[in-house]
Amino acid sequence: MISAFASTWKVPELRERILFTLAMIVIVRLGVHVTLPGVDASVIADYLSDKQAKGGDSGPGAAVGAMLGFFSGGGLQKMGVFALGIMPYISASIMMQLMTAVVPKLSKLAREDGGRQKINSYTRVITIIIALVQGYLLAISLKNPGNIPGLGGIGPVVPNHDWVFIAMTVLTIVTGTLLLMWLGDQITERGLGNGISLIITVNIISALPGALVITWQTLVSGNNAGPGAAAFLVFLVAFLIFVIAAVIAITQAQRRIAVQYAKRVMGRKQLGGQTQYLPLKVNYAGVMPIIFATAILSLPAFVLQSAFPTAEWSRKIQDVLAGGQLGYYLVAGVMIFFFSYFWVATMFQPSEISENLKRSGGYIPGVRPGKPTADFLDFTMTRLTFAGAIFLTIIFILPYMVQKMPIGIIGKELPFLVTSFFGGTSMLILVGVLLDMMRQVETHLLQRHYDGFLRKGKIKGRYDRLQNTGERASSGTIVYLWVFIAVLIVAAVSYWIYTGS
Repeated sequence: MISAFASTWKVPELRERILFTLAMIVIVRLGVHVTLPGVDASVIADYLSDKQAKGGDSGPGAAVGAMLGFFSGGGLQKMGVFALGIMPYISASIMMQLMTAVVPKLSKLAREDGGRQKINSYTRVITIIIALVQGYLLAISLKNPGNIPGLGGIGPVVPNHDWVFIAMTVLTIVTGTLLLMWLGDQITERGLGNGISLIITVNIISALPGALVITWQTLVSGNNAGPGAAAFLVFLVAFLIFVIAAVIAITQAQRRIAVQYAKRVMGRKQLGGQTQYLPLKVNYAGVMPIIFATAILSLPAFVLQSAFPTAEWSRKIQDVLAGGQLGYYLVAGVMIFFFSYFWVATMFQPSEISENLKRSGGYIPGVRPGKPTADFLDFTMTRLTFAGAIFLTIIFILPYMVQKMPIGIIGKELPFLVTSFFGGTSMLILVGVLLDMMRQVETHLLQRHYDGFLRKGKIKGRYDRLQNTGERASSGTIVYLWVFIAVLIVAAVSYWIYTGS
């Protein structure tokens, strides 16, 4: 594996794609720290420093606040131009994907030449609409920012909260979301990996240093630290490695169904007669059921907070739906099961697969072509979905279980910012995106006769095509990018030294 990492710098195209991707990531992270115009950045800095010293958020709303912080990369807590992150585009993509599977006209358009480009255009229009609505709601909420999840207890941050500030904030936030979307497209075309997914992954990883500091303060240097807490820290590290290995194994797990193709003679060539495999993933739905469940559960809390902000019964319901309690995770687990089957029923079309096999002369040994093949695929996928739904439910509940573990040792819970790395959407997204990048890097290496990451076997995935089909950035463009980034970093450091002195 070490030799594979060393070989990546020997392939010029791969090296330039990696450098371009790193440059885009640096620009994304720099944009997170640019505060919205009209917001007092000193208040935010003092609040975040105080929260870091106290060990992060806890209690109701901490889970939602940490999740919003993950997807915005801290932009929401810092009230930056990337406060919404890339989530409006993700929401629009999910909406269009579901509509494409349900609406016949969109499904027909997706199969036509150039149809995908039109659907992508519709997705971008919906992204702008969602960003406008969310940006307006966020701009209004900045009048009392303490009601925003993850910002409880913060004081006033906007000296002049009027319609000019609201208009400027909405324009800035929407522009930041569109800029992130464009940067993601550039990474997909000229960099390495899927740009949108990579931006989310980088935002999640950006919270890791803070989680490590809080863990050290809680279990090593805190008031309740001791031999038991140190032993528990060792257990946490070993348990995290086990969880990562388990998530990778289930994410890669497949049920390979043998497909036999009949022999055909075309001219002087004989085609078919070989056996191929139809891979059915155990976790076919991916992270989508968890996203659906958390989004639906957070909607009533948002409505109650807006309609009945001071009512006692409203606050009790909001605390239950904000996460952090066992009832929330039980309800979410049931919803994850439902949405796992819903996503598979919407996206997996056994009848279409059966027809395609029949037209190409393929059949599953022991199963008749046509409807029996469709029934067999549907039955097999139903059983796999049950196993995948159990896996997703366990992964979703795991942070809550880890959060409660140290109560008997140090007398307090671990913050959700720490335990969120043991499961949930963050773990699934991290594993999925990093595996996809390793597949693409290995494909580049194998095409140029270098060894991949694994000497025995390959990382499971599609090797028939590379995702990054665009022309790679030139060496001059990469040099200009890194010079520009270096100038920005030097200017920022100089300003920090000047203001600190």
